[in-house]
Amino acid sequence: MAGPNTFQSGAWTSRFTHHHIVVFLLTFFSYSLLHASRKTFSNVKVSISSQWTPTYLNKTAVKLEPVELWNSSHLFPNAEEATLFLGTLDTIFLFSYAVGLFISGIIGDRFNMRWVLSFGMCSSAVVVFCFGTLTEWLHFYNKWFYCSLWILNGLLQSTGWPCVVAVMGNWFGKAGRGVIFGLWSACASVGNILGACLASSVLQYGYEYSLAYACLKLVNYSFFFWLPFYLSNNFRWKEAEADKLSIWYDVGGIIGGTLQGFISDMLQKRAPVLAGSLLLAIGSLVGYSRSPNNKAINAFLMAVTGFFIGGPSNMISAAISADLGHQELVQGSSEALATVTGIVDGTGSIGAAMGQFLVSLIQDNLGWMWVFYFFILMTSCTILFISPLIVKEIRSLVLRR
Repeated sequence: MAGPNTFQSGAWTSRFTHHHIVVFLLTFFSYSLLHASRKTFSNVKVSISSQWTPTYLNKTAVKLEPVELWNSSHLFPNAEEATLFLGTLDTIFLFSYAVGLFISGIIGDRFNMRWVLSFGMCSSAVVVFCFGTLTEWLHFYNKWFYCSLWILNGLLQSTGWPCVVAVMGNWFGKAGRGVIFGLWSACASVGNILGACLASSVLQYGYEYSLAYACLKLVNYSFFFWLPFYLSNNFRWKEAEADKLSIWYDVGGIIGGTLQGFISDMLQKRAPVLAGSLLLAIGSLVGYSRSPNNKAINAFLMAVTGFFIGGPSNMISAAISADLGHQELVQGSSEALATVTGIVDGTGSIGAAMGQFLVSLIQDNLGWMWVFYFFILMTSCTILFISPLIVKEIRSLVLRR
């Protein structure tokens, strides 16, 4: 008789009840909506940068009636300084998010996860509302206030991932976890798609109604934070069109995470699948960096890049975190899963946080091509760091055969 952790095609699905389906859907859509509120900031960077600089008024003063409302919003003398500040906000958010993940994982293990998750999500919505809408109503624009809000937002949003992964890990066993978590981890990408579509649809009314809607990770989050800006800045496409086009990166990530999770279940090993994807990710980055000014080709290359970068990122943060949380050392304490997830995702977020300011700095001084060289370097470092695990698991596969 097969052991409980052995993947048996279709056998493990018979153990699922309607409770499993409810848990899957609730955690999936709750985190999708949380991530959607995070995604909208990346989709309105062009508008924010324009409105924070005098250039915006000179170009559009004839078209916009409430132009006098933005006199006090000129925080920067030029677009370059505004772009650097936007990169700083990304870095601030991710650093506070990283610190919060270490704390939230521990809190989630010691208190009712539903209350921790609900508090984090609702409070984050209030903070985003203050950032995008309240400051506009009060005509209050201050760099330190924006930084403070984004620190708080990072801490509050950090309650989401450890708690939802812990809930999923406690409901779904190891058998088939790769494909289940590969599919479920698409919640972040679905949230990105929702955020991009909603932002592009309401962008004409102002960047604030969208914000109020309440090393590998470095590359993945750099695409997450900067892709719409890159499309508008590099190809001169309209911001709303760039927002809609950027969803193809997340579509590729959804497919990649699910398919790679399924393959890793079949092999019962994660590292070889990750290694293959990351090697191909380098090629996809080279290809995407040379994309012509053609939306169809760009969308295809973007989806391929999302498949090989977003997919492994989703698998590491979900399935592998769940695997670690159920190792023998913590086998007697299923509550440790949130803590483990917080540590894994928190460490990744520290790297992602450091990268966001570097992206804006590299782009400003060297151009977008050097940003892609930076991504390739970080992806190569990811392969290097997991190489001992890759060798170990490949050797195990060979011996098993």
